[in-house]
Amino acid sequence: MAAKKSSKKTEEPEASAKLFYIFYNQERWDNWLNTLAEADFSGDDDSDEMPEGYRILDGFSDDITLATIKIIKLFQNKRISLEDARTKLRGVEEIVMGEVQNVDVAEIIGSMQVSMLVLFAAGQKYLEESYPPAEEVKNLVKDGRKAFDKDPEKALDMASSIGAAVINGASCCGKYVKDTDEPTLFDEWLVEVERIADALKSLKNFDEEAGEAQ
Repeated sequence: MAAKKSSKKTEEPEASAKLFYIFYNQERWDNWLNTLAEADFSGDDDSDEMPEGYRILDGFSDDITLATIKIIKLFQNKRISLEDARTKLRGVEEIVMGEVQNVDVAEIIGSMQVSMLVLFAAGQKYLEESYPPAEEVKNLVKDGRKAFDKDPEKALDMASSIGAAVINGASCCGKYVKDTDEPTLFDEWLVEVERIADALKSLKNFDEEAGEAQ
């Protein structure tokens, strides 16, 4: 299922393409956590609006996804090497998946961290050129849902393969997420894959600018 190796993908960035870029860091993560700790998650019983805290959490998830996909884009644009991309991706993963000391938001962040598993696994698979062809995505969605109850790790592997395929240009996953009345964690992973797709669209013309924060 893995794509053939491409000599073009593994080319090193040009030495003249000097990069001035601020990557995702601990301070940025901590700022989001502090904002969440002060947010209202209970909301107004008389309002149909999502509570402030959950809106912030959604923006938090978008921020992490965008930061991660920008690393991929910098690699695709030959601004960083393959090894640098892998290292930067692992660095963001270590920050996001680390233990949360703030007990007020730890449980909420924990659910987000589980969803983010597919983001980092998909990114690494893409960099390893280990992704299925676009036409296999539909079957992977079906197989992943079937596998989830008996083998969550296998289901995560399938979800991350879907995510890697999306990074490589495949379409997914809005219609599949809407296609179930009883969503599982696998469906949450598909929601994150859809977030990846949205990030890719928004970054279509992305390239680094001096001093820009990822």
